[in-house]
Amino acid sequence: MCGIAGELRFDRRPADLAAVERITHHLAPRGPDAHGFHSQGPIALGHRRLKIMDLAEASGQPMIDSDLGLSMVFNGAIYNYPELRSELEALGYRFFSGGDTEVLLKGYHAWGDALLPKLNGMFAFAVWERDKQSLFIARDRLGVKPLYLSRTDERLRFASSLPALLQGGDIAGTLDPIALNHYLNFHAVVPAPRTILAGVEKLPPATWMRIDAQGEVEQQTWWTLQFGPQGEEVNYGLEEWRDRTLETMREAVEIRQRAAVDVGVLLSGGVDSSMLVGLLREAGVENLLTFSIGFQDAGGERGDEFQYSDLIAQRFATRHHQLRIGEHEILEQLPQAFRAMSEPMVSHDCIAFYLLSREVAKHCKVVQSGQGADELFAGYHWYPQVDGAKDAFAAYRAAFFDREHDEYAACVRPAWLTGDMAGEFVREHFAMPGAEAAVDKALRLDSTVMLVDDPVKRVDNMTMAWGLEARTPFLDYRVAELSARIPARFKLPEGGKYVLKEAARKVIPSEVIDRPKGYFPVPGLKHLEGATLGWVRDLLLDPSQDRGLFNPKMLDQLLTNPQSQLTPLRGSKLWQLAALNLWLSEQGL
Repeated sequence: MCGIAGELRFDRRPADLAAVERITHHLAPRGPDAHGFHSQGPIALGHRRLKIMDLAEASGQPMIDSDLGLSMVFNGAIYNYPELRSELEALGYRFFSGGDTEVLLKGYHAWGDALLPKLNGMFAFAVWERDKQSLFIARDRLGVKPLYLSRTDERLRFASSLPALLQGGDIAGTLDPIALNHYLNFHAVVPAPRTILAGVEKLPPATWMRIDAQGEVEQQTWWTLQFGPQGEEVNYGLEEWRDRTLETMREAVEIRQRAAVDVGVLLSGGVDSSMLVGLLREAGVENLLTFSIGFQDAGGERGDEFQYSDLIAQRFATRHHQLRIGEHEILEQLPQAFRAMSEPMVSHDCIAFYLLSREVAKHCKVVQSGQGADELFAGYHWYPQVDGAKDAFAAYRAAFFDREHDEYAACVRPAWLTGDMAGEFVREHFAMPGAEAAVDKALRLDSTVMLVDDPVKRVDNMTMAWGLEARTPFLDYRVAELSARIPARFKLPEGGKYVLKEAARKVIPSEVIDRPKGYFPVPGLKHLEGATLGWVRDLLLDPSQDRGLFNPKMLDQLLTNPQSQLTPLRGSKLWQLAALNLWLSEQGL
């Protein structure tokens, strides 16, 4: 788990190592244990290291194998690297280190891009082929590890975070109007390859790119999620799907325990994180650490779910840590949390994960988290609405989008107005082959787009801000592929995630499973009032913060009665505008 950076020149000039050094040093929180650089002709690579898999210096990066003519930087964790190493040794490869980085390097030499389907893990990596003068970059199936790109006629740069990439210079830092449309409508999700900034892209999940020293590019998607049962699965009933789900989750949790001495779990008290605690105990993990966070009540809404997290902590005898945060600390820490974001995010979970990660990092370097279960197993309230709708797209839009197009047009100033770009994106995604049922179309969109650029990005950004490695068993590709094959009738009942809940009953107490669905609540950012509302007002009305984005009439309307201006997902529309301003300010834009 690390931070990576690099530059490839197309203009016959040496790579700008000073720019790569600036980018890499900005990634220091992601890799506080060591750093390294490599530069040769048109290529320069930078790396920040968080030592998890292999503590030895031999696994340091950039990793260079002169005999093979390869250099590499890698961010992530390959959980099945011992098995792959055995395969490579059988092919005659010899190893000088004990971790997963060298397995990737030699695996690429042996198999090229055919290596990628062999990998079980989270990763973004770049391999420079000296003799071919070609750079190969790739990202994992579900985009757990990020990779941002800036390309001009003269060069390509890449980095693990967008703010770090800005440190290299040569990026204007202006907003992309189409991305702004997505941000304001599609619940702050800006689908790859776009980012909120013009001139900066992100490599899409499950994608590889090969680019040579002349700037010629080849790019492919190397994995897709296929929906619907296969073969004998057509005849499966609930019990078969339940048992397959439990078996696959056991394997996903167990393999993520490799090279993790002190084990932590972010325990919200919901089914997903509670199931992880139970499965870790099943796997024989002793000295299990759990962490929960709560906030000050606001707007009549409770700010913690400690009654459920306490129940699980007691049942499985974990070393439990409970963190309660007051309003003053939220306001105090919000700027730092937004500074750590690669793109602006509006979910209240961000500040929760940021502060929780700060606490967890004091106790361990690796933590398991339950992201992905709702998107894969249909845990959200809009899936039944889509399933029963004549127009699946319209039902999804009504339940998930923050604004109708008319309201968006009234929100932004004319210079930023575009067509219904977010709506067109979702409509086109729903029309793609590979998911026939209406609810499967929504699940595919959420699991391959929304999940990547909201919950997954949130966890990566907020944990890595503190040098903490988050492992997400529900995002094991075997779990994702299995969930896509399970028919919706086994997911939707009982408030969603039915088959997962039935599997969980064999591991955790029913009190946690049969409770009302909860969220990671930060009521103070949803029900803007008191000091928080004053802070948001100052942020939006300060002339020095006016970037000409928002219609003053809309701002006045939102500020007059913020409690009544909530999105269909019950988020604050006012907070969404303030969050964008805050992110831009913290990035110096």
